[in-house]
Amino acid sequence: MKIKDLLLLARPRHWIKNLIVLFPVIFAMRMADPQAWLSAGIAVAAFCLVASAVYIVNDVRDREKDRQHPNKKDRPLAAGRVTVPAALFEAALFFVAGLIVGWVVTPLVCAVALAYVVLQVSYTFGLKRKMLVDVMCIALGFVLRAAAGAVAIRVMVSPWLVVCTFTICMFLGFCKRRNELATLGGHVQAGRHRPTLAMYTPELLTHLITLSAGVAIISYLLYATHPDVVERFGTPYLIYTVPIVIYAVTRFAMLSMVGKYADPTDLITRDWPFQVAAAAWAAVTLAVIWWGKPLQDWILSLYE
Repeated sequence: MKIKDLLLLARPRHWIKNLIVLFPVIFAMRMADPQAWLSAGIAVAAFCLVASAVYIVNDVRDREKDRQHPNKKDRPLAAGRVTVPAALFEAALFFVAGLIVGWVVTPLVCAVALAYVVLQVSYTFGLKRKMLVDVMCIALGFVLRAAAGAVAIRVMVSPWLVVCTFTICMFLGFCKRRNELATLGGHVQAGRHRPTLAMYTPELLTHLITLSAGVAIISYLLYATHPDVVERFGTPYLIYTVPIVIYAVTRFAMLSMVGKYADPTDLITRDWPFQVAAAAWAAVTLAVIWWGKPLQDWILSLYE
């Protein structure tokens, strides 16, 4: 048993998902506050640790089914390179360490991290076999990540944070299921690996992806134009990021349907057009937050 396999078991490349914990620092306009970045950064570390604990428990639970998957069969537990007792010990270490790190920020971060673990363990041992509920659990996991970022910097959890995070992650969850069907060769074969995939037909998932994508985009549009948001940023210019969001969402859907990448994380970390879109959205959003109001005032002055 090698250290490399123990590290792979923790799925460090999936830690990128926890960057959503940092979003409240940006949208609460606390970017100039080093303490906010420090607190949110520690919360990110806490979620990386507890998420890894959940991944390990999930791999222990699914190691037999993973051996039938073209990509997951090479995971350390499925391939037999790590024993079950060693994996469970590693999961326990990550879990305890994550809660301790979360407590360092504030007990509320620890509580949110614990709620995340309870949700994900429930998903692993039962809810993942419930159609639609399985994707809702994935989305709620991201909502809890975002909520952890908010409580870490001691700001209220915005309803818009919940709505936008939940809707976009529902879309990502349905894309994940569609990608699994494309990778495993159809819902009948895929059902042998994940029971709910036998019920998620390509036609149904296409409809659900279309529906959730539309709801996610509209939720973001409503957020960008909401009076409270316009007042906080001092400008309505956030609306001009919507075309970038639409491109990123539609490209993500397109690539998930053809199964070009093994999973959504693979797509995010390897597809350069999607990365360019994400970087453009981040750059324009930061520009709006920092310079949107001065730019708007300058433009208005030209009309005087």
